[in-house]
Amino acid sequence: MAQPIIETLLLFALPASGKSELRKYLAGLTPEQCRSEMHMGETLQLDDYPYVHFMHRIDDELAKHGWRYAFYKGPSRPFQDEWEWAALIELLNEDYADLVAGRQHTPPSAAELLFERLDAAHAKVGLPQHLGEVPHRIYKQVAQAMEAECRADLAARNKQAAMDKTGRTIVIEAARGGPNGAAFPLTPPVGYAATFQQLSEAILAKAAVLYIQVEPAESRRKNIERGRPDGQGSILHHSVPMEVMLSQYGCDDMAYLTSISGKPNTIAVERLFEEKGNWRSRTFHLPVAIFDNRKDLTTFVREDRASWKSSDVQAIHSELKRAMGTLVSR
Repeated sequence: MAQPIIETLLLFALPASGKSELRKYLAGLTPEQCRSEMHMGETLQLDDYPYVHFMHRIDDELAKHGWRYAFYKGPSRPFQDEWEWAALIELLNEDYADLVAGRQHTPPSAAELLFERLDAAHAKVGLPQHLGEVPHRIYKQVAQAMEAECRADLAARNKQAAMDKTGRTIVIEAARGGPNGAAFPLTPPVGYAATFQQLSEAILAKAAVLYIQVEPAESRRKNIERGRPDGQGSILHHSVPMEVMLSQYGCDDMAYLTSISGKPNTIAVERLFEEKGNWRSRTFHLPVAIFDNRKDLTTFVREDRASWKSSDVQAIHSELKRAMGTLVSR
């Protein structure tokens, strides 16, 4: 009997832990390797980091035109309001729904569509719709400055949406955590518990979790190491400011969540959903596997494929195959 294919994989871990490197590695496997060894179809990939980058870009452009920041306390500082973490998940929920439905968007302005989506995501989590408050002249100037970058991002999402999803696996990447030294459970909206409370029912119904294990101190070290001056728009080479690393990613609650799940190797997610004015409850036990990256298996993937050593490829492949196997062996 053929092994099941994982439909939706939540690729979660601290920054610089190896998430994007694993995505790159998976994208380079043959369809047969994906199916027989990783229990996945060819991958379609979603990530909330592009929105984090775009928020910085918007703030930079707003400041350049004499307006106040909308999202961050400063160019290298945390969010003004931590509920931005929940807004980012709402954007991923939209991207997932568009991808599954094959829905494409062709707006006159890709930047203005992004601005509208950001304000709508804010409204869903109870945050102010800051971009709607920007004077029209500045709004248009910021949109014009960002149009090419936003158009390229939208084109990439449209291209994925147009693909046949049959037999494919959707990989959703996100990094979450809490303050250095925080006690568990973490207080929403930070941490993975809050993330699972924000993900859509459609995602939770089909999801398995691959968690990449690194120590927070190693995450901070690798975050500095990977950073390049021109890399803030890159999923492989951006660097998170140290204030954010300590205040938002000083720890994470994945091990805590697995310890209180009630079922081995799962995360229990209890949710209420509103439907036509009524509420219903649903509990998910998401299978979770750990890719052990405490002895760095992934950094080499950032380099050109031609320079990869066979021993490094064998090490990452073996650990990934082991971890993915646990997700379908229950």
